This record gives sequence, structure tokens and C-alpha cells, in this order.
Amino acid sequence: MPIYEVGMILNPNLEKEKLDLEKEIIQKAFEKFEAEVKSVDEWGNRRLAYPIEKDTEGYYIFYTVEMPGRNVKALESELLIRDNVRRVMIVKDRPEWKTKKA
Repeated sequence: MPIYEVGMILNPNLEKEKLDLEKEIIQKAFEKFEAEVKSVDEWGNRRLAYPIEKDTEGYYIFYTVEMPGRNVKALESELLIRDNVRRVMIVKDRPEWKTKKA
């Protein structure tokens, strides 16, 4: 199965409990669409290049997942329905991007 990187920006003003709830809901969405999470990289609150819904910061989370290609659009749609999810970007991981050129 192909590997994808799922980059998300969440509402930066979430309390700890609500943030944990959002992460749990995201995890359930991955399970629903047969995505196996390989790694999670949380950057926390970072400044945005431009305001999104009047917020100048966003909470960044990056997931590396392995899932069937047919589920990518459905997963993206499912995640964007959430009110606290500002942006979602799913990119297919390519091995040649990781090699160094001589």
C-alpha cells in the first residue's frame, strides 16, 4: 500500500481536552478509511503565512499513514467536515524525494 503524509492545521485556541478529543476523532477517521498511522509529528502552534478565519496562528499536526489510494479523497472530505480543522493536505510519499543527489 502507498504511504501518504497528512498535514493538518487545527484551531489554535483549543483547550487541552478539546484538542485531545479532535485528535481522537482524527484517529477514528483514519481507522474508518483503513489508514495505518506510522508516525505523528506535532509542531504545536505556529504562525500562519496568512490569516485563516481571523486566526494568525494554527496548531500543526503531520501524520504519516499507509492506506489504499481509493480512500484519500474520502478521508480528506471527512476531516474537513470538522469545525476545528482549518486545512488538510494529503501528499503521496515518494521514495526518490528522500535520496541525496551526488
